[in-house]
Amino acid sequence: MSMNPEHNTNKEDIKSEIREWIIVIEIAIILAVTLNMFIVVNAVIPSASMETTIMTGDRIFGNRLAYLRSEPERGDIVIFRFPDDEKQLFIKRVIGMPGETLYIEDGRVYINGSETPLEEPYVNGRPVGDFGPITVPEGAYFMMGDNRNNSADSRYWNQPFVYSEKILGKAFFRYYRKPGLIK
Repeated sequence: MSMNPEHNTNKEDIKSEIREWIIVIEIAIILAVTLNMFIVVNAVIPSASMETTIMTGDRIFGNRLAYLRSEPERGDIVIFRFPDDEKQLFIKRVIGMPGETLYIEDGRVYINGSETPLEEPYVNGRPVGDFGPITVPEGAYFMMGDNRNNSADSRYWNQPFVYSEKILGKAFFRYYRKPGLIK
């Protein structure tokens, strides 16, 4: 048994250092969980439906606080619980607003009987197809992907509308871009 006071001091220093690191790690975990639950939503893009705006495999953050004092606007990219299976997170663009009637003719979106199609510079390629008319209920939104010809969106779901309480956040930051060939 060592009676060397220096040896005991080293043991205490090591224990103190370990305790400090444990506290730092606990605080980091608490902050991460709090951020994830109340401030940001983390999403991985599973498909090509939003290309070329957001690519398959990209990771993004959504702001959970974005719609506390305001409602989503047409053109917002939002993360939400998929209406047909709420365990899945989807990310699409808001196209139809509450109370609007929309239809798609020759790939172009028309709102409330307008003769002029919706201006959509973010759409990838030349969309095709017809859909509707359909009226968006109050408190709900009609969602579409930017890659219209390759997007399973409100046009194809059993429950075509996303209600505001199912919207988790507004996409605001891509923090990882999947590596690959540059096209």
